[in-house]
Amino acid sequence: MGKRLTQIATRTGDDGTTGLGDNTRVPKDSLRVHAMGEVDELNSHIGLLLCEEMPPEVRTLLVTIQHELFNLGGELSIPGFELLKSDAVAALDEALATHNAELPKLQEFILPAGNRAASQAHVCRTVARRAERALVALGQGETLREAPRQYLNRLSDLMFVLARVLNRTHGGDDVYWKSERLKRDAEGS
Repeated sequence: MGKRLTQIATRTGDDGTTGLGDNTRVPKDSLRVHAMGEVDELNSHIGLLLCEEMPPEVRTLLVTIQHELFNLGGELSIPGFELLKSDAVAALDEALATHNAELPKLQEFILPAGNRAASQAHVCRTVARRAERALVALGQGETLREAPRQYLNRLSDLMFVLARVLNRTHGGDDVYWKSERLKRDAEGS
């Protein structure tokens, strides 16, 4: 693992490059750095979500996810290194099954809305999808393990489910899309 930061303003990036954990320097607009930034942004949005009131088991899950995302960022910063383990993907699958089981089946699309915690979970979902797309783009030019991409795919699904869970905190509900076509079809029947 690379050195820990002891000085933040190093000025070494003034030339438009940044250092990776293996001591190589790459342009700041490289696909690898882009993917690292997307994962970092996702982790920051989850940190913001953690400022909201939520059930303790959801909070514990999100803190664990933050640590796994830090592992994923570390893995991206050191080409060829493995930090995110495949059991992290399995843990998301388990969390998805657990939290989805307590929700009613969806009959209609929902809007990314509701209470503030649920809305922030939807932001996390969309940023997870963007981070996943960045990993897919990076993987087209470099060899990457499957676990990081799988993790982000599962995480975006989980954030959707958690948004629904958080909307039900204190008796709320999802905000359903009002489809004009469905409305016309119902009126015409």
